[in-house]
Amino acid sequence: MPLALTRAEQFDELVLDAVERLERRWPQLAEVELAVEEVPSADADDWSDDLVPLGRLILQRRDEPARIVVFRRPVEARAAGRPELADLVYDVVVEQVAELLGLDADEVDQGRDPGEQD
Repeated sequence: MPLALTRAEQFDELVLDAVERLERRWPQLAEVELAVEEVPSADADDWSDDLVPLGRLILQRRDEPARIVVFRRPVEARAAGRPELADLVYDVVVEQVAELLGLDADEVDQGRDPGEQD
């Protein structure tokens, strides 16, 4: 096993940490799949004219669980350093969980500032 993790592996760990923090309050997240993709596909429905999506929720289908996807490169591009990256990953995951549960982000993460924008 390598002693040092790659940037991609470190990012994966941040996503897992974010979900683990939220699972304490929302145990149903254990049923949700997690994925990290480098970038969103060019034909993604969640693109707008001026924003690159940072994450995406894929709702549960007949034989597949719901999936939360975090896009690594756009998230990394917005973070100045590792602490900021960890916070941004957490915020992206909170936003996707909120959408999944039909709640506001500040309800999902009670420590979140209700005026905070992503």
